[in-house]
Amino acid sequence: MTNPASLAKILSSAFNGGKNKESVDTMPDIIEVTDLSAPGLEDYAKLTERELFHQNKPECGIFIAESPNVIHRALDAGFKPLSLLMERSQISKTADVLERCGDVPLYTSSMEVLSELTGFKLTRGVLCAMRRKPELTAEEVLRGATRVTVLEDVVNPTNLGAIYRSAAALGMDAVLLTPGCCDPLYRRCIRVSMGTVFQTPWAHIGEETADWPHPGLEILRELGFKTVAMALKNDSVAIDSPALAAEEKLAIILGTEGDGLAEATIADCDYTVKIPMSHGVDSLNVAAASAVAFWQLGNKPGPAERKNKE
Repeated sequence: MTNPASLAKILSSAFNGGKNKESVDTMPDIIEVTDLSAPGLEDYAKLTERELFHQNKPECGIFIAESPNVIHRALDAGFKPLSLLMERSQISKTADVLERCGDVPLYTSSMEVLSELTGFKLTRGVLCAMRRKPELTAEEVLRGATRVTVLEDVVNPTNLGAIYRSAAALGMDAVLLTPGCCDPLYRRCIRVSMGTVFQTPWAHIGEETADWPHPGLEILRELGFKTVAMALKNDSVAIDSPALAAEEKLAIILGTEGDGLAEATIADCDYTVKIPMSHGVDSLNVAAASAVAFWQLGNKPGPAERKNKE
């Protein structure tokens, strides 16, 4: 066990050797972890994802962000840090995270102890418990958008995280979730998305399962969106159809794992699009299908953006 004086020395060294007085004055409170009894550790070790969501109700709940890059993206999006759980060896490597999180509690120990406490290996040795924000409405995230995706009952956090990453990279202005989707701030979803869940605006379209596909589709149409059902139907429009490219506003709708979109949803969409496939393959995973659809139908980066990326 590292004594508090040694930990403080490591932390002070991380903050430019203590030369930046303002940073040193807001250094986190270091708490050496030896067992699960430490107050505050329940966010990391005891509470389920659902319990974290409902923690501190009626205020917004809590989520866990993993890795420095993801934590930075959450902070950039305005989420408030509540505490940090960090492998001891990471303290000297993450001064930028510590400085931005201010004087929140910092729980620390060896990787072996932390893995035993949390039940899994920490991603790059850093976790951050953060306060959720009030969720935006569908109307708010659709305002000013021209290319969006609607996810119908996507329940796998890995798939949802991969879709968010594709949406951010391939020109989607917003993500809308039907009430049957899993929580985009589940730990695995955040991790798989590489924090892009904090970059792309999102909202639920409806509060109850009965709100989709109606009146959800009506909300989209009232705001000027043509709806595109991604489905395995032969009577479909080619994904590279000029008619799709010419639409000012498109909502690309993707269905749940396994069954895909509900027949009622497909029937009431403006277009049905099927991704052409080879070698007898009859379908793609929803995350893979989203990347194809977003690449073809999403907003394309302009010359200046392409030059910056190069």
